[in-house]
Amino acid sequence: MAQKKKTVSADSGNPLGTLVNLWPYMWPSGRPDLKARVIWATVFLFVAKFVLLAVPYFFKWATDALNGKMDMAGILPALLLGAVALVIAYNLTRLIQLGLNQLRDSLFASVGQHAVRQLAYKTFVHMHQLSLRFHLERKTGGLSRIIERGTKGIETIVRFTILNSVPTLVEFLLTAIIFWYSYGLSYVLVTAVTVWAYIWFTVRASDWRIAIRRSMNASDTEANTKAIDSLLNFETVKYFGNEEMEAKRFDASMARYEKSATQVWTSLGWLNFGQGVIFGLGTTVMMVMSALAVQRGEQTIGDFVFVNALLIQLSVPLNFIGFVYREIRQGLTDIEQMFELLEVEAEVVDRPDAKPLAIENGRITFRDVHFAYDPERPILKGVSFEVPAGKTVAIVGPSGAGKSTISRLLYRFYDIQSGAIEIDGQDVRNVTQKSLRAVIGMVPQDTVLFNDTIAYNIRYGRLTATDDELLAAADVAQIGHFITSLPDGFKTMVGERGLKLSGGEKQRVAIARTILKAPPILILDEATSALDTTTEQEIQAALDVVSKNRTTLVIAHRLSTVINADEIIVLRAGEIAERGTHAALLEQNGLYASMWNRQREATQAEENLRKVRENDDLGVVVRKEPAV
Repeated sequence: MAQKKKTVSADSGNPLGTLVNLWPYMWPSGRPDLKARVIWATVFLFVAKFVLLAVPYFFKWATDALNGKMDMAGILPALLLGAVALVIAYNLTRLIQLGLNQLRDSLFASVGQHAVRQLAYKTFVHMHQLSLRFHLERKTGGLSRIIERGTKGIETIVRFTILNSVPTLVEFLLTAIIFWYSYGLSYVLVTAVTVWAYIWFTVRASDWRIAIRRSMNASDTEANTKAIDSLLNFETVKYFGNEEMEAKRFDASMARYEKSATQVWTSLGWLNFGQGVIFGLGTTVMMVMSALAVQRGEQTIGDFVFVNALLIQLSVPLNFIGFVYREIRQGLTDIEQMFELLEVEAEVVDRPDAKPLAIENGRITFRDVHFAYDPERPILKGVSFEVPAGKTVAIVGPSGAGKSTISRLLYRFYDIQSGAIEIDGQDVRNVTQKSLRAVIGMVPQDTVLFNDTIAYNIRYGRLTATDDELLAAADVAQIGHFITSLPDGFKTMVGERGLKLSGGEKQRVAIARTILKAPPILILDEATSALDTTTEQEIQAALDVVSKNRTTLVIAHRLSTVINADEIIVLRAGEIAERGTHAALLEQNGLYASMWNRQREATQAEENLRKVRENDDLGVVVRKEPAV
C-alpha cells in the first residue's frame, strides 16, 4: 500500500491563501495577550503611516519660510512655528515615525515567534504521526533542513504580510490623493505608471528568481542530507577508508549550491538595478514637471522640494513592495515542502470510533493474516496462530520469510490487507494506537539509544519512574553493576545512537527500559542475533526473567534461544511450514531440524576455533599421539 498523499494545496503558492492558513496562528485562540499585541501593533502601524505623510509637509513649509515665499497652506505653520521650529518639527516627526515602527515591530515580535513555534510544533507532531513506511523512505537530514527553512519562511510571511503589505498599499493611495489634490491628475498618472511598471518588473523578475531559489534549496537539502548520513555512519566510512569519496560527494552538492546561490545574488543585483531605473525615470519626469511649474510661477521652491521628498518617501514602500514580494515568494518556496509534509496523510490512523484497548491477560491471535508491502510481492499468506496468555511463542524461519513483519503488524505500524490480528479478542484496528502500544514492550535486534544519559534511555520506558525503580530495572537486566562502576554512573552519556556502549550493553539498556515499562505483552525481535555466544547466553538469561508470566512473542534467528518456547512456528515464504515444541519439530526432521543442525554445526565450529585460540594464547601445543 503506497503512502497516501493529498495534492498540495494551492494555498502554498498563494500569499492570500497562505495568510488565511496562518491567520489562526497570528490571532491565536486562548491567547488574549497576543491578540492585544496584534491590535496595538496595527494601531501604531497606521499612526506611523499618517505621521510619515506629515514629514514632507514640514520640509516644504520650512523651505518656503526660509525662501520667503509662502503659499496659503504654509502661512499658518510658519507663523505658529517659524522656520527653525519647522526644521526641528521635520526631523522630530521622522524620529516619531521611526519610533512608532520600532514599537510596532516589538509588539508583533512575540506574535510572529508564537506562530513559528506553533507551526514547527505541528510539523514535528505530524512527523511522528506518519507511518513507518514514510520514514523508511525519507532521509532524516533532508527532513530536518526542510523544517528549518520552513519555520524561517513562516516567520517571513507572517511579518511581511501583516506588517508591510497593507500599510504600503494605504501609503500609496494617500500619496496619490495628495498629488491629485495639490498638483493635479498628471502627477497621479505619472505616479501610477511608474508604480505599475515597477511592480510588473518586480513580479516578473522575482518569479524568474524563484526557480533559481528552488534549485539552491534542493542542493542545500542534498548537501545536508549527505553530511548527516556520512557523520551518522562515521565508523563505516573509516572501515573502508572512504573519507575522500564522502568529501567529494558533499563537495559536488555544495558546488551545485554555490552555482545556484551565485545566480540568486547576481539576479538580485539585476532586479535592484531594474527597479532603480524604473523609479528613477518616473522621478525624473515628475521633477521636470515640478521644475517647469516653478519657472512658470505656479509652484514654489517648497513645492519642488515637497514633490521630491514625497517621491523619496514613496520609493521606500515601493522598494518594500518589491522586497516584500520577493521575501514572500521566497518564503513560500522555502515552506512549500513543509506544506507538502503537512499534507501527507498517515497510512495508519485511528478509526473515529476507536476505543482504548481493554487488556485482560494479553492473548494474541493472528487469523488468516495476509499482508504485502507491495501488492506485487506478498509477504504473509494466510498466517494463523495464537499466543496464549502468559505463554511464549517463537517465530523462526529463513531470511525473508516474514518474521519481523509479524512484530510490525502487531504494533500496527502497517495495516493488513485481510484477516485479523487480535489482543484479548479485540481487533487492533478497532482500538487506539496509543493504548495498543502501551501494552506491548519491544526489545529489538538493533537497539538505537538517544544521545543522552543511560538514565534517560532507561527511564524512557516510563518517564515517571523513580531512581530506585531505575536501579531495580537495571539490576534485573544484569547491567546495574556495570552502570554503577562507571565514573558518572547513570549520568554517563551513551553517544550518538549509543555508540559508546557495546552491543551487549546496549541490549541490556533496552531490556531495562522494557522492564520499566512493565508491559503485559513482550516482543523479542531477534534480540540476541547480533551478539557473540557468551553475551547471548547472558542476555538470554535476563530475557527469560523478563518474559516470565508475560505473553511473549519471540522473533528468532538463533534457534538455541527458543528451545524452551511453549510453541515454535516455522515460517517459509510467508506461510507456516511447521509448528510444535522444539523436541517435536526435531522429530519431524523437516525444515526446523535442518536449520537446527546447520546452526549446531556452525556453533560447534565456532567453539572449536575459540578453544584453539585460547590454547594458542596459553602456549599449549597439542600433539597427536602416534598410531599404535
